[in-house]
Order: sequence, then structure tokens, then C-alpha cells
Amino acid sequence: MDKAAVIAKAAQEPEDRLLLARILDKYDQSQRRNIPAATVFLSPREQQLAEGMLRAAGVRSGYVFDGGYEEAERRLLVFLPDWAEAAGDELVFLRATFHGQDSTLSHRDILGSLMGLGVTRERVGDILVSPHSADIVAAPSLRDFFLQEWGQAGRVRLDVSEIGREALCVPQLQVKTIRDTVSSLRLDAVAASAFSLSRGRAAELIAAGRVNLDHTPCLKPDKPVAEGAVLTARGLGKAKLAAVGGLTKKGRIGITIERYL
Repeated sequence: MDKAAVIAKAAQEPEDRLLLARILDKYDQSQRRNIPAATVFLSPREQQLAEGMLRAAGVRSGYVFDGGYEEAERRLLVFLPDWAEAAGDELVFLRATFHGQDSTLSHRDILGSLMGLGVTRERVGDILVSPHSADIVAAPSLRDFFLQEWGQAGRVRLDVSEIGREALCVPQLQVKTIRDTVSSLRLDAVAASAFSLSRGRAAELIAAGRVNLDHTPCLKPDKPVAEGAVLTARGLGKAKLAAVGGLTKKGRIGITIERYL
């Protein structure tokens, strides 16, 4: 395997090269020592980059993405030797319960408190916030630190305990369904509909690099958007092109968008 060539083919930005090199190092470690080897937590975009690189390298099996539950957004990439049928103890699951009946915390509050303790984002997976608690997926090396040192988020006291994978409380996503028509399935047209913008404003955000298509930055307003594609706009949220319908009498395309609240 020509590692440099494989990385160069898969990288989309110069900074991607270091991440991809580290992922290949984990693959080599697993192959050389015949043991499972896991990366740090990867974002959806980084997972796509990793999978593209592995395909380019001819690696078709022997690895899994694991974020603790089926719909997880942030996941580890775990390389498995032939004797291992599934990922093992690469994850730890913790629950932080909020003290006080009126105590409420957001995802941002929880993440901010962890960053304030010096925990890097790549060592923490999804943060699942419920009305009176938050479940955190993390690297096992953080278990004792969280249990012993993490007792507060802002002014809210926390009671932190370890839970099993099966006990994770995954909040149901709140979705607003938008039914609209567009002149074409260009990114600027779909983004305008998804985020209640004028098409011109949507094109400006795209040109400024503030819109991702399937977790990848896209600077082309005329980029076609396929059914099932995920759009994110910085400061505006995330949406999915759930369905593409037929043409109206005026020649416009009917679409259904799910916007996450």
C-alpha cells in the first residue's frame, strides 16, 4: 500500500492528511499486533473520509464504526483482527443527573463544562440530553476522571455514574416537516427552502463556506442535491431532503424536507 498516495486521494483539505495518517496507523497497529485498535471519535464528515480512504486502499472489511447506539453521529472507527467478531470495550457510558427540580442544561452547557475540564472533543462521542440528565459516550480512559472530577456544569451540580450501553437514553428527535416546490434541486434552492431563506441569501451562505452537504463543505450553489441528503448551515441548524416528488403543472419539483429542531 502506498500510504502517501492513498491519503492524498482521500483528503479533501490539507488538514485531512494528518487525521487520515493516524487512521492508517491504527489499521497497521491492528494488522501488525493482531489486536483491535480504535481511532478517536470521528465526525460524520471524518467517517466519510476514512471510509473513502479505506476503499481506496482496498480495505473492504475488518472494521466497524461504533458510537454506542445505532443512530450515533460521532463514532469510533474500530479495526478488528480475524478472531474478533465485534467491537469490545472501546467505549464507556456515563450519566450525569442534574440536582434540583429547576435545573436544566443544554448540549452546549454539558460540552462546555467538559471542555473547561480540559477534555478534548475527539475523546467524547454523542451527548444525549434529557430533561433531568445527560448520557455521555466517551473513551474508557475518561471513566475515572469523569466519576471523580466532573461534578458541576455551570452552577448546576451533577451526580455522575457509569451505565451500560443498553441503558443509554436516546431522546427522540424533534422534526419540522416542510413541503415546498423548487425550480430545481440545486443546493441554493433546497437550502433556501430548508432554512426559510431567499435563494440569493442561501447562495451567499454557500459561497461563504457556511453550508455543508452530506457533512462536507460545498461552495457550489448549483450542486445537485439528492433525496436523502443532509444539509447543515452554520447558525441555522440541520435539515434532510426526505423526499423528491414529481413536477407540478408549472414545472416545479415537489420536495419534502425534515428540519431538525
